[in-house]
Amino acid sequence: MFARLVSESFVRNPRRKVLTAAALVVGMAVATATLTVALEVGDRLAREFRTLGANLIVTPESDTLPLQIGGVDYRPVDEGAYLQEADLGKLKTIFWRHNILGFTPFLDVPTLVASNKLISTTMIGTWYEHKVSVPDGTSFETGLKSTHPSWQIQGRWFQDTASEAVIGATLAARDPEGLSVGKKIQVTPTESANVARTLVITGIVSTGDEDDNAILVPLSFAQGYSGHEGRFRNLFISALTKPADGLALRDPATLTPKEFDQWFCSPYISSISYQITQVLPGTEVRAIRRVADTEGKILSHVSTLLWIVTLGALIAAALAVAATSAATVLERRAEVGIMKAIGATNAVVAGIFLAEQLMLAIAGGAIGFVLGLGFARMLGTSVFGSPAPPRLILLPAILGLAAIVAIIGSMIPMWRAARLNPAPVLRGE
Repeated sequence: MFARLVSESFVRNPRRKVLTAAALVVGMAVATATLTVALEVGDRLAREFRTLGANLIVTPESDTLPLQIGGVDYRPVDEGAYLQEADLGKLKTIFWRHNILGFTPFLDVPTLVASNKLISTTMIGTWYEHKVSVPDGTSFETGLKSTHPSWQIQGRWFQDTASEAVIGATLAARDPEGLSVGKKIQVTPTESANVARTLVITGIVSTGDEDDNAILVPLSFAQGYSGHEGRFRNLFISALTKPADGLALRDPATLTPKEFDQWFCSPYISSISYQITQVLPGTEVRAIRRVADTEGKILSHVSTLLWIVTLGALIAAALAVAATSAATVLERRAEVGIMKAIGATNAVVAGIFLAEQLMLAIAGGAIGFVLGLGFARMLGTSVFGSPAPPRLILLPAILGLAAIVAIIGSMIPMWRAARLNPAPVLRGE
C-alpha cells in the first residue's frame, strides 16, 4: 500500500515533481562540475605555475655568503662549499620523486670576457637539456628547459659537450657588435693565470633578473674552466607542491608519529625539502618565496571560490525544493487529511513525502551528474586547454548530496504535513 501511494502521487501530480527534479538536476550538475574541477585544479594550476620557474633552491649548508655587485659574484672560485653532481640522480628516489619535475645545477665563476673590449662578469655553468642517471638504472632528462621555461632565447641554446655560450641580454647590450650570435669570445678566469678559452656565442637570453648580466655555458665547461670537476654551487628545483596549511607550517620535530607520517606523505614544500636534505646531506633547501607564496595564495583562492560556488548551487537547489514541496503540501491537504482520518500516523505521512523526495533525489542526482561531467569537460577545456577527466568516484557523493538537499528542502513542509489536523481540512476550512 505504501509503494502504491507513492507511485500514485507521481502519476496524479507530475508537475511539481518535475520542478523538484529539475531543481535537483541543475544543482547537482553545477556541484558535479565544480567538484570535478576542484579535484583537478590543484595539479593543473601547479603545473601551470611551473612555467614561472623553479620554486626550491639547494645550497651547501656551510657555504659562504655571496658577494654580488651589479649581478657579478666576486667571491673567489676556491671560496665556499660545493655539491657533487654525481648525487643529483638521488633526487628521483625520494618519496615524492614524481613531483620533482626538473632540477638544474649552477656553478658561478668570476670571469673576464674579451670581445671588442674587456668585460668583468660571471660565468654560469649549467644544463639546458641533460640526462641524469638515477640509481634505479633509469635516466631523467632535465635542465633549464624544465626549471626556467620563461627564459627567452634569441638564437639557440648551447650544447652540453661544445665550447659554446649564451650571453645575457644586459651583458650583450654592453658590446652589441662583439657579443652577438655567431661571434667568438675569449674568457679568462679572474682568479687564475690559466690560458684564455674560446667560446662561440649561440644565443642571447632574457631572464628578467641578474642573470641577464652573465654568460651561460655548459656545466662541464665551467667545471673544467674553474678546476671544480663534478661539482656545482647551487641547485634549482621545480617541484609540484600543495598549498601550506596548519600542519605544513609546524616544525617536524614537534609532530607526533601519526602527524609526521601525514606530513611526510603530503607534497608540502616543507616535506619535499626535508626529503631532499635526506638524499643530499649537508645541504640547505629554501623555498623561492616569490614563486611559492604566489602559488599557494592563488591555489587557495581558486579552491575556495569553487567550494563557494558548489555551496551556493546546493543552497539554491534546497530553496527550490522547499518551495515546490510547500506548494505540493498545500495541494495535497485533502489527501493528507483523509489519510490521517483513516488512521495514518505522522510517521507514515512524513514517510510518504520522504520517499517521494528520495526518489526524485536519486533521479535528479544521476541526471545532474551526467550533465555535470559535460560541464566539467567544457570548463576544463576553456580554462586549462584540456578537458577534466570524469571522476566516477563522485557519483555516490553527488547522490548523497542530492538526498541531503531534498530532505533539508522538504523538512519543514513534511513536518507541517505530518502535524496537519484532519478535521478542519475535511470540513473545507
